Amino acid sequence: MPGNEACAKCHSVIYATYVTKPMARGSGPATQDFLPGEFRDPGSGVLYRVYLENGDAWLSFNRDGAAPLHGKRKLEYFIGSGHRGKTFVFGDDGFSFESPINFYSKPGGASGGVWDMAPKHQGATEMPLNSPAFSSCLSCHTSDAQAPEVGTENKYGTPLFAHGGITCVRCHGGDLSHGLTAQKPVKGGAKVSQAASLDRPGIINPSKLTPARRDAVCMQCHLEGNAAIEQPGRHLYEFRPGDDLSDFVRYYVLSGDGKDSVRAVSQFEALAQSACKRATGDAMTCTTCHDPHASPSIPQRAAYYRLKCLACHGDPFAAKHHVEQQDCTACHMPRVSTIDVGHTQDSDHRILRVPAGPHQGASLEPRLTRFPPVKEEDSLRGLALAWVSLGGSASQHAIAQAEKILPQALAQKPDDPELLAALAFEEQQKGLTDQAREHYEHALRVKPLFLDAEANLALIEANAGNLNRAAALWRSAFARAPGRSSLGINLARAMCLTGHGEESKAAIARVLEFNPDLSTAREMLKQLESGEVSCGVQ
Repeated sequence: MPGNEACAKCHSVIYATYVTKPMARGSGPATQDFLPGEFRDPGSGVLYRVYLENGDAWLSFNRDGAAPLHGKRKLEYFIGSGHRGKTFVFGDDGFSFESPINFYSKPGGASGGVWDMAPKHQGATEMPLNSPAFSSCLSCHTSDAQAPEVGTENKYGTPLFAHGGITCVRCHGGDLSHGLTAQKPVKGGAKVSQAASLDRPGIINPSKLTPARRDAVCMQCHLEGNAAIEQPGRHLYEFRPGDDLSDFVRYYVLSGDGKDSVRAVSQFEALAQSACKRATGDAMTCTTCHDPHASPSIPQRAAYYRLKCLACHGDPFAAKHHVEQQDCTACHMPRVSTIDVGHTQDSDHRILRVPAGPHQGASLEPRLTRFPPVKEEDSLRGLALAWVSLGGSASQHAIAQAEKILPQALAQKPDDPELLAALAFEEQQKGLTDQAREHYEHALRVKPLFLDAEANLALIEANAGNLNRAAALWRSAFARAPGRSSLGINLARAMCLTGHGEESKAAIARVLEFNPDLSTAREMLKQLESGEVSCGVQ
């Protein structure tokens, strides 16, 4: 796909403003706009340093003492515009991982910020160096990103993405043929111009689409929900402007859980709760208040958004309502702490009439519903897998709902590998190993390189004494997901128990390559090398 520069030839004014927006600056080479720094994590005692050396960006990690740790990784890309912060991506043997530390900007556009652990690693006591760079992250921060290799979750071709940030094509579709002409030979050797790409996607103006497909252009990145379930064989990164987003991924929102919070990337969900959106319906969308091609400067923001409010709430309302306070958003869209990204805030897109107080009126039982709402689910697949994903956080209600709905969903789609593996896991947890084995095997026949199914089936086989079968499954999965340390540790234990000491050592060494501060692996390697072997499958 073309980058923004291809559009600048004809749309120079829009190009000049858009390239300054956070969306356009959401990713790029690690050395671009480089910000050095260092941070000592109190949990692990590791001193991290981000610096330039010989024209390359590096992350070093060092710790002295009883458990010394020293090393570095070459940073290849940054992710994040700096509006909230930045993280970095490094490669290891063809696999891409996120840096364990992030830079967090000061809220409100103030200069400066702090380095700290990434949100999911807050409180870690060992250095996490094996967090995969998932395609879902790349999809919303880059353009024309590589798809992961089949059977892997974070092994990509190079370069990782063709264009930094979100390019024009991500919202408007089209390709390089737009605006060009093709030459067609005619009688006598003369040539005439004709419009090119009649059989290719044209440029799309999202405002001309149906409301659902118009909104999908924004929702692909500004909606998260509590669970996002990709459709069978489809992926979010395949979505193109004009498509039906629900053909690729379906979102589910949890209500009635007694929580009143805002996620950093769920602006669209929050907007749907506002009185403004409920009153205006499809007439209101993100671009009602936001210009996708330009952002007001900090001194202009209050006046700019006040005009957006007054477009609906004009005289006599404007003349009477807080004329001394020109910043409508300060009261009605205050910046609030978000629950999914540490150190960040986001404007509350619920546009509350009065500031939010303690949450009231939670229902007696949490519910999951599709967002945007639908009259009726066409299948139970998405709902079942959504409850499964929430059950991973030890929610007993979610676990109970998953156990209830999974068999019904599987009856509708008996060959769906995700449903088969989810049901197998529930059975495995209950000790129903024969049923679980059958369902994992079925899932792997449909989807042979299914990492979770391989890993969990290997546990069943190992506990049944079938160590060679277990080792084969773990070996296959670990080769495609070396950042999953448990796969390598279990492979090493299986090799140890079957008398393959050298392969056991190699597996542990591979674990430590990607996760060098894992005490379990360090201790096991020490035992294997000293002959003081203690093996068992976890």
